[in-house]
Amino acid sequence: MSPIPRRNVLKAAAVAGAATPFSWLLADNAQQAAAADKAETADKAADDPVNITWLEDGGLGAAAGSTFGVPWPKGAQPADQKFALATADGKDVPLQTWATAYWPDGSLKWTAHAAAEGLDGATAYRLTAGEPAAPAKKVTVSESGGKITVDTGVIKAVIGKDGGKLVRSITRGGTEIARDGRLVLLRQGDIDDGDHGSAKWERFDGEISGAKVEQKGPVRAVVRIDGKHRKGGRGWLPFSVRLYFYAGADSFRMVHTITFDGDQGKDFIRGLGVRFSVPMRDEAYDRHIRIAGEGKGFLTEAVKGVTGLRRDPGAAVRKAQFKGEKLPDPATWDQRVTTRLHLIPTWGDYTLSQLSADGFTLRKRTKPAHGWIPAGGGGRASGFGYVGGVSGGLSFGLRDFWEKFPAQLDIRGAAGDEAEVTLWLWSPEAQPMDLRFYHDGMGQDTYAEQLEGLNITYEDYEPKFGTPYGIARTSELMFWANGATPSAETLVAQAAAVRTPPQLAAGPADLARAKVFGGLFAPVDRSTAAKAKIEDHLDFLFTYHKGQAEQRRWYGFWDYGDIMHTYDEDRHQWRYDVGGYAWDNSELSPDLWLWYAYLRSGRADVFRFVEAMTRHTGEVDAYHLGKWAGLGTRHGVQHFADSAKQQRISTAVYRRPYYFLTADERVGDIMSALVDSDETFLVLDPLRKVRTDPDYEPDPHALDIGFGTDWSGLAGAWLTEWERRGPKAEKAEARLRGTMETIAAQPNGFVQGSGLYDLSTGKYAVATEAKVSVSHLSAVFGLVEMCAELIDLIDVPEFKEAWLDYCRYFNATKAEQKARYGTDFGSLLLFQGHSRLDAYAGARLKDEALIKRAWQKFSGGDGYPDATTDWRTVELEGPDVLEPGVEAVWVSTNSTAQYGLAAIQNLALIGDKLPG
Repeated sequence: MSPIPRRNVLKAAAVAGAATPFSWLLADNAQQAAAADKAETADKAADDPVNITWLEDGGLGAAAGSTFGVPWPKGAQPADQKFALATADGKDVPLQTWATAYWPDGSLKWTAHAAAEGLDGATAYRLTAGEPAAPAKKVTVSESGGKITVDTGVIKAVIGKDGGKLVRSITRGGTEIARDGRLVLLRQGDIDDGDHGSAKWERFDGEISGAKVEQKGPVRAVVRIDGKHRKGGRGWLPFSVRLYFYAGADSFRMVHTITFDGDQGKDFIRGLGVRFSVPMRDEAYDRHIRIAGEGKGFLTEAVKGVTGLRRDPGAAVRKAQFKGEKLPDPATWDQRVTTRLHLIPTWGDYTLSQLSADGFTLRKRTKPAHGWIPAGGGGRASGFGYVGGVSGGLSFGLRDFWEKFPAQLDIRGAAGDEAEVTLWLWSPEAQPMDLRFYHDGMGQDTYAEQLEGLNITYEDYEPKFGTPYGIARTSELMFWANGATPSAETLVAQAAAVRTPPQLAAGPADLARAKVFGGLFAPVDRSTAAKAKIEDHLDFLFTYHKGQAEQRRWYGFWDYGDIMHTYDEDRHQWRYDVGGYAWDNSELSPDLWLWYAYLRSGRADVFRFVEAMTRHTGEVDAYHLGKWAGLGTRHGVQHFADSAKQQRISTAVYRRPYYFLTADERVGDIMSALVDSDETFLVLDPLRKVRTDPDYEPDPHALDIGFGTDWSGLAGAWLTEWERRGPKAEKAEARLRGTMETIAAQPNGFVQGSGLYDLSTGKYAVATEAKVSVSHLSAVFGLVEMCAELIDLIDVPEFKEAWLDYCRYFNATKAEQKARYGTDFGSLLLFQGHSRLDAYAGARLKDEALIKRAWQKFSGGDGYPDATTDWRTVELEGPDVLEPGVEAVWVSTNSTAQYGLAAIQNLALIGDKLPG
């Protein structure tokens, strides 16, 4: 039986679960009705306020301000619309607004908003169209010569445009609080192994190659600084640093990114830090050290302490010193103390080291060449400290301090004229950063041998592919220029702002109303027992994976944010050391599951978990330099180990929610860099090991690029660039339209599997012969979400038809597939995850048979079927495991991600048709 041409599909006999021609007509009428409803929704959205609240309790606290994103229904707000923010009781909050995305009709799709002054003391706000209030103290930016000056109205920062000093000075009220903000890198060319070796260190200093102002107020200013770490003639380890300032604030934020471009065999990072100098003007007894421990704990000391002495200076003196207040003139003290002040040691150096996720040590000494003494220790330090005196000082903090161990805080020279503060992103007291590949290849020199390795450890090995060259990592730091030593209450608030930066957010109802991200989520609904049951399961899966990250200690500088792929029930351990079963690296879209989980719930714990994942997967699991820039690495024992370097891991689809919700510039950079990643197919053929044509060579006019995991990644980058109106927006739009049209024109549409792509035109060649090439992986790396978005944005009816056809037939019977295409789709998996394709087509076509099949495949398919899944954990204890905990041997991250996405999208699309 010959296959039915796609163009005649409407004339084909209807199969079970397929729409009849009459249902297509109904669908067209439904679309017109939906368009009318959308217009009505847009009119309503233009007038209705958006409710904005804090993600966590506590409000602004000691943070400088907050930047948040808000989506708008198509047509609701014109491109030049201004917005105003007010507290729930009507007090104006100054606001700075900019567009981050536009609908095709030119109306606003996403806006970003920065607020600072007026946020404190309130917990809820209303965002409306209107003229914003102006801040009493505007942030201003000026440039002259080789410097940029930012003035918040409280502090002034002078930023270098060349040389090694990123932040030349920070002043407050004419008093210099800090100066010479710089980057430091320690490198060694070898690693001592055991009890032998003599590895030597060398220091590289950050050198600026360029600086530019990205925003200049009135509420928020952003300066970007780029460069490399340099010593002599060698510059390496590129950095990109952004500094954020808010109107009226006494603090600033630093977002620090490094990209590894060294030799994994000889460039071992021993220390990586950010360093400031702090002038010390006050008497030694009026100088103060504050170092945060765990929770609200603090080391509270003076450089020269007058408490605990054999002679008492007086209760008022002791109390004032402990509180960080200026002491009375020593002439008023008990003279038995005053005359012996010179005999009291001054403690100038302090170090807090967090070398694991579970323990820190704190020590101090009087000065170099003298011995250290222990000053305490504990579990998980906040990564925050202060040095200064009664005339002012610097607070400093490193976010995710213990989660991204080994980290360290150093204070040096506090007893002298100038203290030095270093926030070590990689502690020099830890073992050097070792990014060497973990095995020698075990003789896997040919593709055949490498595929055999895939069949035993699930690792796709290839010589020289396990390289860290080009991976990146971003860290966040905070600094406060204090006019005096802060109170204990203020210090606690500052430390809290470092650990959990206050974040404003729109709620699930407003996010869902805008129909962004394909309209594939709806607010959590427990109105029926059947819906509540699914919600319980979703909660279970999130809680379990989050708990496993803690139980299994999935922490560390390069690891934090990722989760593991598959469980080993014999060892009661995730398969952290077994090839492709180890780190997940976004396999089957856990990032998307978690972002959709947040969008519909507004849960802070979900947001923070997937925020860390987004930072990790977008930076560490992908390449940003070198020949593989734009590609990501498949799951493995090391995040860069596997030889499968593909679009499906680096895809912008996983980053879009975080960017639009927070306007994070670094994530924006990552997505922008992917616009030309179609060119990576010239460099690396993702099918090189399984290709049957031995003569295939990448041809810029005929690149074999799949319509699933490959195209969805490219489309995600193009869509983002287009709707952001980036510098390559015109090219991105042309490629979107060109590929949509030529996928639709293939004899079998998406079922064709792949096509020959022309880099010069941005289109696929239309095949002359129909073929069937369907994989269970094609749709599960963002294709579902991309198609849903694009169908709503770009009017290509044939593309919609092609996608709906794929949705209808993936979960169809083999007989139905054969009747439609002339052959069935072969052996497939992930039917539960693909139930959302049935749901999408069923909802679009109002096809009751498809809707019924969607819920049948969801509840009775593979993954976590209702009949056999035991939604419980089992307690574990020694000697079976290293540490007590729990396990659910039936949980795999693949199944969780696909169950989560299917549950969320099915409930949004056809939740009203859920049986029971």
